Amino acid sequence: MQRKERRLRLRRRDEVPEGKAYMNPSMMAELGISSAIEVVIAGKKKLYFQAQPNDKVPPNEVWCNTDELKMQGVADYTIATVRARAGG
Repeated sequence: MQRKERRLRLRRRDEVPEGKAYMNPSMMAELGISSAIEVVIAGKKKLYFQAQPNDKVPPNEVWCNTDELKMQGVADYTIATVRARAGG
């Protein structure tokens, strides 16, 4: 069975701990995400995060740690493909 995926906007947020990603609970349910997510940028760079539901996050966004995204070379407002991590 193929995993559902969506193109969502990555946002840098200082309040998000490293290794975590905050997502809207309804988007997590739509994509079948229970814990880990895979984020693919431009079809090349893959990042993995532990997803946590947060009602403050708009449905079309994923909030990640500011410093972590900077270290990976990911700009604020980047569009990326987001899906549940295989096996997670």
